[in-house]
Amino acid sequence: MNAYINAVSAFLPGLPVENQDLDRYLGTASAVSAKTRRIILATNGIRSRYYAIDPASGRTSYSNARLAAEAVRRLPLKGLRPDCGQNHQGGEAGIDCLCCGTSTPDQLLPGHGSMVQGELGLGPCEVMSAAGVCLTGVTALNYAAMSVALGQHRQAVASGSELASTFLRQDFFERMSGRAGEQGGQEQGPAFSFAAEFLRWMLSDGAGAVLVEATPRGEGPSLRIDWIESISHAHRLEACMYAGGVKQADGSLLGWRECLAGGGLEHQGVMTIKQDARLLNREIIDVTVGRSLPQVTAKHGLRPEQVDWFLPHYSSEYFRAPLLAQLEAIGFPIPEERWFTNLGTKGNTGSASFYIILEELVSSGRLQPGDRILAMVPESGRFSVGWLGLEVV
Repeated sequence: MNAYINAVSAFLPGLPVENQDLDRYLGTASAVSAKTRRIILATNGIRSRYYAIDPASGRTSYSNARLAAEAVRRLPLKGLRPDCGQNHQGGEAGIDCLCCGTSTPDQLLPGHGSMVQGELGLGPCEVMSAAGVCLTGVTALNYAAMSVALGQHRQAVASGSELASTFLRQDFFERMSGRAGEQGGQEQGPAFSFAAEFLRWMLSDGAGAVLVEATPRGEGPSLRIDWIESISHAHRLEACMYAGGVKQADGSLLGWRECLAGGGLEHQGVMTIKQDARLLNREIIDVTVGRSLPQVTAKHGLRPEQVDWFLPHYSSEYFRAPLLAQLEAIGFPIPEERWFTNLGTKGNTGSASFYIILEELVSSGRLQPGDRILAMVPESGRFSVGWLGLEVV
């Protein structure tokens, strides 16, 4: 594939928020919420994260579109002016193709990518918006890479961004009286909690972006995109992470428009982000590694000793040991000294996580020419996973 990541950027709003400061940003937790928080924080390994919230006023400080735009602005885009994407008077063009992924857009319509383009003030260019959960950032990158590799565009920018905090604040939960989830009650065990409360202490805000071009720039490390694979298991598994709907007894989702016909959305907790933690715990590692990685490695002739850096996106340190065990079980062991993640300091930023992890690794100066990177980005929406093969050139 003639597509190279020639620059990576990340944008994290505000100051890092440590665990003891969560109430300042999200509001004072109820007794039930505080108990759930202690359980989740004890296992997820997140020590600090970022929220697009002004702690003094409690107001949102960045829209999702602006988060993505701030990440794009940090890329070294030659010829790009704040008010123009393409210089039609001659000279170097700016962005030919803008691909944006998120699971938390600011609105249902227009598409998130168009809002990012407007925030950047870009001139005419192709815009693509990816919908879904964590995998949307990889979907955006895949589209950008294919458009460049096919010669359709000279350069493309892909981004992943999340504004999860708007779902997490106490005032939002107080309005959503159905916040305990459809199943009700608190499950037993360290991986289980209320369907909605579970994610309150897992998700945070941030954005990242990459510049994709057909040749390496020669200024710092470039990452050749060897392949990107996305695999969905929605044909056999019901929704696990969802918002804007109510999960029914048969596992189907009743969408928000149908819910609205039956009463106020807030009384049913329809707009909270929920996680079926029991289903997540049972399926995510098997789907991510056991059922998906063998077909990827067979297709690309990949062996574990060829992997110099493993970049896994996982939502909680709770899953690290099972992930390691599953890699060994399928005969693809990757020693933990080759793993690179920043979950503990940057939090779980969904579709932006891969970009934020990659930016920190590239900026560390530890990459060497010839190093091979294997990245894993699962999403529990309805169980999909993305695998990426990159090489430093």
